[in-house]
Amino acid sequence: MDISNIATTDYFEIEAEERLGQARSIFEEENPKGIVVTKAGEYDGVITQKQLLQSHIEDQTKVATLTKPAPKIARNDDVREVARALVEGGSKVAPVFEDGKVWGIIDEDMILEGVLDNLDALVVEQIYTENAVTIPEDATLGRVINLMREHSVSRLPVVNEDGFLTGMVTTHDIVDFVTRNMDKPTTGERMGDSDRMLDLPVYDVMSSPVETISLDASVEDAVRMMFDKNYAGLVVTPEDDDRVVGGVVTKTDVLRALTYTEEDHLDVQITNINLLDTISRQTIRESIQEITDKYQDMQVRHAHVRFHEHKEKLRGTPLIQCKIRLRTNRGQVAGSGEGYGAEQAFNVARDTLERNVLELKGLQSDREYEGQLLRKLNEL
Repeated sequence: MDISNIATTDYFEIEAEERLGQARSIFEEENPKGIVVTKAGEYDGVITQKQLLQSHIEDQTKVATLTKPAPKIARNDDVREVARALVEGGSKVAPVFEDGKVWGIIDEDMILEGVLDNLDALVVEQIYTENAVTIPEDATLGRVINLMREHSVSRLPVVNEDGFLTGMVTTHDIVDFVTRNMDKPTTGERMGDSDRMLDLPVYDVMSSPVETISLDASVEDAVRMMFDKNYAGLVVTPEDDDRVVGGVVTKTDVLRALTYTEEDHLDVQITNINLLDTISRQTIRESIQEITDKYQDMQVRHAHVRFHEHKEKLRGTPLIQCKIRLRTNRGQVAGSGEGYGAEQAFNVARDTLERNVLELKGLQSDREYEGQLLRKLNEL
């Protein structure tokens, strides 16, 4: 299926020299996922609602300040390749080109709506992210923000002292809360107000109750629920207890599943591929393949490598976070690390991944031994 009937020609443009206040007005009045940015009439990049919400830049600043590159999509590109381009580009939206000119725009919702009827072939358990990072109700907003940055996530399930799910907090919840409170008239210092807000418990900001979905639910049902509730993700819970956080499933997880292949070599997907410097996709794939070849009884179905750039730099080289996640016949296993430049970050993450693979293999061997021992005892 190509995207010619999925993408839309109904999109918004703004010049790079315009002020951010103009972009904010478009988002507030029209609510698009993103706006195409042009410079002297030529395509320059995109600006997304999320970028604008999370920035503290004044409205008088030029749009060019927040303009980001996005994958360039051709009008007749295959939907699976477009899904891969969005995930690997770390983008929710991208321009669609025809004859070298911007023809329209496509975003993740358009793709998911276009393939929705085919998603009943998958169940949530096949695509979700297990072992989700959670946060207690009494954690501060400052702690929430740090965890989101550390793990490069935009949502965190909130749990009570017994570990049961009580809410969900997203970057949008935090930005909306801070914006509303900073807009209130005050005689105090803004810096003091900000510090006090960061000390508030997440319980004051989280959304509750939380929409959950079970592991055996179809991906089609999950996406329909996200559309109905206007959510970008859901908490996944065991079938027998919807109070326990089993993981999360997001629209990006569904897009990623659309790109899975049955190639004769390991399929590796890279998010924010533009951050690769002295390391190539081929080198990354071969390096992960080396690990999987060592443990052939653990069959790897898919590998996802995500790079995230921090503001810190060393002699011009940015600090990069890398996270590798393998989806195997024995569950999911991950490793993460940081370094200056993508290659160093990947090597640290790869070493962590291999240690975690060994730990997973050891735990499973222990369970197998325990099972054998119990069977022998029962035979006495």
